[in-house]
Order: sequence, then C-alpha cells, then structure tokens
Amino acid sequence: MTSSRIPDEQPLRTYVVRKGDTLSGIAESELGAQDRWRELFDANRDVLDDPDALHAGQVLQLPTA
Repeated sequence: MTSSRIPDEQPLRTYVVRKGDTLSGIAESELGAQDRWRELFDANRDVLDDPDALHAGQVLQLPTA
C-alpha cells in the first residue's frame, strides 16, 4: 500500500497598499520586476477594477512564484 501525501500549501502572501503605491512599484519590490504588475492585477481582480486606482489600506494577494 502506498500513501499519497498532499504537498504543503504555501501561505498566501499579502501586501497592504500605502499612499503613492503603484502596481508596477509593488511588483518590483515584492515580485522582483515592474513588468509583473499585470500578474498582480489579475490576482486581485476581486478588489481591483482599475490598475491605476489603488487606495491606501487595500490588502492585495501576491501571486506565487
């Protein structure tokens, strides 16, 4: 009999938006490249309608890898 192991899920990383933040700036500091802003936007479509309309205090999910 073999046992299957469910891989440990990585905890979701979040980021709290500060005044003056942009998706490209957050992508650069948290994901390593400004051009990953669209991944960040896509991961947060439930709270973001416009990539240019961030509000201080919003909590964004950071995409994995």
